[in-house]
Amino acid sequence: MGSRNDYTVMRSAVEVLREFGVPHEVRVVSAHRTPDLLFEYAEAAVPRGLRVIIAGAGGAAHLPGMLAAKTVVPVLGVPVAATVLQGQDSLLSIVQMPKGVPVGTLAIGAAGAMNAGLLAVAMLATTDSALQKKLIAWRSVRRDEVLAQTVGEDEAGA
Repeated sequence: MGSRNDYTVMRSAVEVLREFGVPHEVRVVSAHRTPDLLFEYAEAAVPRGLRVIIAGAGGAAHLPGMLAAKTVVPVLGVPVAATVLQGQDSLLSIVQMPKGVPVGTLAIGAAGAMNAGLLAVAMLATTDSALQKKLIAWRSVRRDEVLAQTVGEDEAGA
């Protein structure tokens, strides 16, 4: 995260990773206020065994792109609504990376953070059969929740 304030959004990713038992760390690394720390973190990602980085950032949102520029570990960017532009600025900053420096960009806010967590789980599950089984079970529960919903015509606004 670019700042501790971003945790209100990024908590959704952390909760998903906890639910699936995925080891993770939560760090504040600012592209603008701690650029040396950002470079150190990104350069150490591969030697430390990191397999995916989820980076939430608001405003100019340079954190995901700068991480992606300094490591080959896949970076998932979550735009955080931190300015009067309600995350539109962050979304555009993250999604408009130049060719050759990809960042997987998710939706603005908590939904994007949750999906970033789920996408990270799916990426890790390609080489972890136990994690893949957990993800399949998780999705089955979501499907069953929808199938269990019944709505009569008078309730559906028909």
